[in-house]
Amino acid sequence: MPVTNIELPFFTNLLILLVISKVFGEIFERFKQPAMIGEIIAGIIVGPSLLNIIHRTEDIKVISELGIFLLVIIAGLEINFDDILKSLKGKNIIVSILAFFLPIFSGFAVGHFFGKELMTTVFIGLCVAITALPVSIRILMDLGKINSYIGQKIISVAIFDDVLALTILGLILNIKDTDMEIGTILKNASISILKLSIFLTILSLTYFLIKKLSNRENYLERQLNKVLLLLKGKESLFAIFFVFVLLFATITESLGFHFIIGAFFAAMLINENLVGKKHLESFHNTTNGLAMGFLAPIFFAGIGLEFNISSIHNYGLLIAIIFVSYFSKIFGGFIGGKIIGLNNKTSLTLGLGLNARGIMELVIANIAYKSGLIDSEIFSMLVIMGVLTTLSTPIMLKRSFKSIEN
Repeated sequence: MPVTNIELPFFTNLLILLVISKVFGEIFERFKQPAMIGEIIAGIIVGPSLLNIIHRTEDIKVISELGIFLLVIIAGLEINFDDILKSLKGKNIIVSILAFFLPIFSGFAVGHFFGKELMTTVFIGLCVAITALPVSIRILMDLGKINSYIGQKIISVAIFDDVLALTILGLILNIKDTDMEIGTILKNASISILKLSIFLTILSLTYFLIKKLSNRENYLERQLNKVLLLLKGKESLFAIFFVFVLLFATITESLGFHFIIGAFFAAMLINENLVGKKHLESFHNTTNGLAMGFLAPIFFAGIGLEFNISSIHNYGLLIAIIFVSYFSKIFGGFIGGKIIGLNNKTSLTLGLGLNARGIMELVIANIAYKSGLIDSEIFSMLVIMGVLTTLSTPIMLKRSFKSIEN
C-alpha cells in the first residue's frame, strides 16, 4: 500500500533519486549486471508503484532529457561511421536485415493481434527490433569477447539496428499528428523522407569533408589544437564538440525529427582520426562522467517513476511481447548466421548477442510515451521487456560462448 502522497522540494527529490539510484546501480554492477537496471528499480521503489515519495515533475523531465541527450552521444561515440558502411557490405547486410525486420514485423503482428492502434503496434515492433549497442559492447567487454569474430559481428549488426531504428523513429514522429488516412500518411511520409534526405545529404557532405581533411596529416587535429591555444576558458574542447553535436541536433529538430537523431549521427562523426586520440578520450571521459555520474541515473530512475505495474491489465499481451522479443531477435540472428555460413552454435551465439535492448529501447519507449503514441500500460510492458532481455542476455551469451569453445 503506497504511503500518502508527499510533495518534497525539487533538490530534495533530486538528492533522494540520485543517491538511491546510484546505490542500486552499484549493487547490480557488483553482480555483473548493467547499473541501469538497478537505477530503474530505484525509481520504481520511490515512485508511485511502491513508496510514492517522488513523482516525475517537469524539472525531473528536463534533467531526463539531458540524460537522453548524453546517452545518445555516448552511443554515437562508440560507432565509427566507416563501420556502418562496412555493415552494409557483403553478407553482413543479410544478418542485419533479418535481425531487424523479423523482430519489427513480429512485434507489429503481436500488437495488431491484440487490437492495438497502428502507431502503438509500430512502436512495439520498433522496441522489439532494436539492439542496444552500448549494452552489447559492455557485455562483450565483460566476457572478453569484444574483439572476437562473433563479437565484431554482433557489434556490426547492432550498429545497423540502432541507426535504422532511429531513422524510422524520425519518420514516425513526423506523421504522428495526421488523421491516419492512407492518403495523408503517404503524403506526410513523402515529406518526411524528403526532409530525411536533406539531413542525410548534409550528413554525407560533412562526412566526406571530414574524410578529405583527415587525410592531410592530422590537419583537423592541428587546427583544433590552435583553436584551443587561443581559448582561455575551461573545458573549451568539451564546448567545441558540444556545439558540433548541438548543431546537428538543431538541424534535425528544425526538420521535424527528434533531437537525438541529429545528436547520434553527429557523435558518430567524431572519431580518433578526426580529432586525435587524446582529444577524443578527453571528450568521451567528460561526457561519460557527466552522464553516468548524474544525468543517466536520473533518466533511468525517471523511467522507474513512470513505470506503473497497476496499469498492466492485459497479461496475455505482456507475455506475447516478451516471448516475441526473445524468439524473433535470437531466431533472426540465428537464421542470418546460417545464411552467411556459420555453424549452429556460432549462429545461436550471434542471435543471443543481439537480444539485449537496454538503453536505446528505453530511450525510444520514453519518447513514444511522452509523444502520446503509447499509453502507460504499453510503456510499462516495454520497460519490463527491456529489463528482462538486458538481464538475461549476459548469462545466455556466456554459456553460448563456452559451448563454442568446447
